[in-house]
Amino acid sequence: MTDHYDALETRDPAEREAALLALLPEVLRKAMAAPAYSNLLRGIDPASITSREALAGLPVLRKSELPALHKAAPPFGGFVADKPGSFARLFTSPGPIFEPEGRQADPWRGARALFAAGFREGDVVLNTFSYHLTPGGFIFDASARALGCAVIPAGPGNTEQQFELIEAYRPVGYSGTPDFLKILLDAAATGGRDVSSIKRALVSGAAFPKSLQEEMKSRGVEAYQAFGTADLGLIAFETPAREGMTVNEDLILEIVKPGTGDPVAPGDVGEIVVTSLDPHHPWIRLALGDLTAALPGASRCGRTNMRIKGWMGRADQTTKVKGMFVRPEQIAEIGKRHPELGRLRLVVTRAGEADAMTLRAECASAPEALLNEVAATLRAVTKLGGAVELVGTGSLPNDGKVIADER
Repeated sequence: MTDHYDALETRDPAEREAALLALLPEVLRKAMAAPAYSNLLRGIDPASITSREALAGLPVLRKSELPALHKAAPPFGGFVADKPGSFARLFTSPGPIFEPEGRQADPWRGARALFAAGFREGDVVLNTFSYHLTPGGFIFDASARALGCAVIPAGPGNTEQQFELIEAYRPVGYSGTPDFLKILLDAAATGGRDVSSIKRALVSGAAFPKSLQEEMKSRGVEAYQAFGTADLGLIAFETPAREGMTVNEDLILEIVKPGTGDPVAPGDVGEIVVTSLDPHHPWIRLALGDLTAALPGASRCGRTNMRIKGWMGRADQTTKVKGMFVRPEQIAEIGKRHPELGRLRLVVTRAGEADAMTLRAECASAPEALLNEVAATLRAVTKLGGAVELVGTGSLPNDGKVIADER
């Protein structure tokens, strides 16, 4: 049994990088055929975007902005050049955000993730993600069928009927949330139902702590997790190495400082930004609002793509102080005006029944003049007064948090 889905997964990293970047100019040209991208990327020559440094100079598109953009120019906010009828299926997610499914095989790029989790051609898979309006069920359904599996389109809930299907079809695989897998196993144990055919699982959509993973294993199910979105499909996935998550092929993943499009230093926590290379429906620097950090080196499983630690929280830390919103991009602006500072963290608390904020900033030295200058910049940028505390380099946690609301 081969250990990898195909030879792309074990390419030399430089070869992969060159292949991805070679596709980028044409994908940008396709994207700019859509009016919203044409406006967002106005003045940019696609032929010049052939490196990560050049890509990092393009504006980000924030997923949090999509509901308003889609409402203003339905259905896709002007970011898709082709008509809705050119796609295979059309979905909606909370927001609402409207997502099309391509007509190609494995449009959500999930077959690799299932393969890494041990799924193989001919397996029967119980898919418990919802098939109703949202793409979740179809993401895993299409991915399993692209791998050559037969899929039971069970959806979530109705455990009694699920047991009938499991006992009749004897699925070896499960896809769904880890929470529902535990519900099924617990209910089967209580009710004396036979779900012993399920030996492996690919889970997503909820936290999957090590303790729950170990519990699944003790009950005969080897479960792996994947990270994805309704816009992009599966972005990264666990492998048998159990060392973070490997980024999917055909995607360019960046990690940037929250509130900006600027790449973080290697190993630092930041916001996930993804560029997809599907010319039918490209995404150019889509900022997901999720935090992660890159892991160094190559995986022991032999896959050579970039690895991330997994989901580490939300990047959108916007909070309201004294009735005014303070945003991560404002904290980033303070850093740009004072390049001698390292990591920044705005701590919001209560003092005397009133909101109070303190900007903690890493700095090699703490002269009084700099303290006053940063305090003035804090007021100028946020329109709010606050204290400034200069701390030693490396003092602040590497967790991607730039606004900590401790009220």
